[in-house]
Amino acid sequence: MNDVIWTVATDFGPIVVREQLEPDDEPGILELFAACDDWFEATTGGPSGPGDVQSLFYVLPDGRSFEDKRLFTVRDGDKIVGLIDAVLGYPHSRAVAVGTFLVAPSHRGRGLGSAVANTLLAEARAAGLEEVTASAHDTWPGGQAFLRTLGFAVGPVVEPTVNSARSPGEPPVRRATLSLHA
Repeated sequence: MNDVIWTVATDFGPIVVREQLEPDDEPGILELFAACDDWFEATTGGPSGPGDVQSLFYVLPDGRSFEDKRLFTVRDGDKIVGLIDAVLGYPHSRAVAVGTFLVAPSHRGRGLGSAVANTLLAEARAAGLEEVTASAHDTWPGGQAFLRTLGFAVGPVVEPTVNSARSPGEPPVRRATLSLHA
């Protein structure tokens, strides 16, 4: 598999987005997850754990396979400052579902998320996709505001659609939807 790389211009310099995780990425992702425990606490009811990196590879909606999974790292130099987990072909063949869009606290509120999202949304449009769905948590209002800024409509609470059980204390999730035809 070829490494797909985008360089995204931001107000604080170029950021690299890379599709495909490498084994050497695990320490950087674990560091990102530890830095983002505020997000994990808000969205799952607990801190990140050792199995969270591995779960990126096997938590999929019913009917999807690992070939449908896309994992993107966002890098500021050599440091991983973001992670996006997406599944192609869900909830229908011309859609992509984003499960996680994580940005390190050091890079939040600086336009990084919007710059990366707009780059990936342009790629999705160019690939002929029609819709993007994302998870929106009432316990993470900044995430819902971010999705609305990108043009997503945040809907009612939905039942989990991935092949894992909700953790005790994990808050409900809303589905946010963006039409790529707009």
